[in-house]
This record gives sequence, C-alpha cells and structure tokens, in this order.
Amino acid sequence: MDMVLDLVARTGRATLSLIRSAGALALFALAGLSHIMRPPFYGRVFIRTFMETGFFSLPVVALTALFSGGVIALQSYTGFAQYHAQSAIAGIVVLAVTRELGPVLAGLMVAGRVGAAMAAQIGTMRVTDQIDALSTLSTNPMKYLVAPRLLAGMIALPLLVLVADVLGVAGGFTVAVVKLGFSPTAYITATMNSVKVMDVTVGLVKAALFGFLIALMGCYYGYNSKGGAEGVGSATTSAVVVASILLLAFDYLITDLFFSQ
Repeated sequence: MDMVLDLVARTGRATLSLIRSAGALALFALAGLSHIMRPPFYGRVFIRTFMETGFFSLPVVALTALFSGGVIALQSYTGFAQYHAQSAIAGIVVLAVTRELGPVLAGLMVAGRVGAAMAAQIGTMRVTDQIDALSTLSTNPMKYLVAPRLLAGMIALPLLVLVADVLGVAGGFTVAVVKLGFSPTAYITATMNSVKVMDVTVGLVKAALFGFLIALMGCYYGYNSKGGAEGVGSATTSAVVVASILLLAFDYLITDLFFSQ
C-alpha cells in the first residue's frame, strides 16, 4: 500500500512540476510576443540575431538540404523501380522536401547551432548579473534580449527553408539525371507539375513556428539559468533538446491539421 501511495505521490509531483513549467513557458512566450508589438525596438540586436540565424546558418542548411534531396531520389528509385513507377520520383522529392524535410531539417540544424548559442549567451549574462544590470539601467531585459530574437527566428527560418526547398529539389534532380539516367527536361517538367502552392505555404508556416520555438527555448532556458558555468551548460543542452522535441511534435500536429483529410 505504501508503495502505491509513494508512486501516486511521485506521479502527482511530476505532473504539477510539468504544469508549472508549461505555465511559466507560456507566460514567458506571451511576454516576449507582447514586447515585439510595443516600442522601443532594438534594431541592432535584431539585425545581429537575424544574420546569425539566417545568413550564417545558410551553409549547413544548404548542404543538409542538397544531400537529403539526393538521398530521397536515390531511395525512391530503389523502391519504385520494382513497380516501374520511376516517373513518380520527381513528385516524391518535391513533396517530401517542401512539406517535411525542408522545414524539419532546417529547424533541427538551426536549433543545434543558434538555439544553443542563444541559451549560452543569455545564460552567461544571467549568471554574471548582466541581466540585472540591464534592469538597473532602465532597460527591459525581455524587450532587449528576448523580443528581437523571437522576431529574428520567425523571419529568418522561413527564408532558410525557401533556400532548402530549392536546393533539396536540385539535389534530387542532380542524382536523378547524373546517376539514374533521367532526362533533364522530363524531370524538370514532372517537378513543375508536382509543385503545389499549398505544400510550400504550409512548409513556410511550419518554418515560422519552428523559428519562434527555437528562439523561445534558447531565450527561456538561458534567461532562467542558474548555478554558474554548469547551469549555463545545462540550459544550453535543455534548449536544444526541448526545441527539437517540440519542433517534431508541432510538425506532426500541423501536418495532421492540413493534410489529414
């Protein structure tokens, strides 16, 4: 009986802790969004974060998308050749890249690169009392540190995904033409016939949400870090892990919302 009660108590404590964490995160997100809408706006912080999130993440996202598109074409050919359905490869590549792989892979790359950096930067400011110094200087930390990063994430990631979509399709085209012997003209025609505005739009909507989630996790865990260098390291790890999990979870929810019918 005591073991059962102990199990119930532990489950209850874990549930309450999860609810408290979710509530704190929701309030943090709402505060960050509200400061985006109200002046003053720190444009220099926004531009620096936008460049870090978008431009400097471009090489890793581009290479990931290029090779992923090639892998999809190669693996699709392996399966479809058994049923003489090779002509569907171009459509499969476009569908997979624009709906899923473009937003998801770009999001995961940015989460590992930029989300960790945000958590480390803000966490270091927290443990060295620089955030308290901002408040002393009458600068709202949420407006100066969080709001520009949230906005930069929401704008930069869709632009990265557009590049990833193009390069992913280009990777599939290269493999199909060079290695699998497809006609370039026929492949391009099949690709253009398979592109749908809805697929690209949903992919960009996912990217904007993913950019917000990545920036939110980096800012939240960095802002609430404690315990010196060890605490900053834990915050950085938590930001990347939680952002990646939320990214995949919301990817499923959005896909189910738009494409389950």
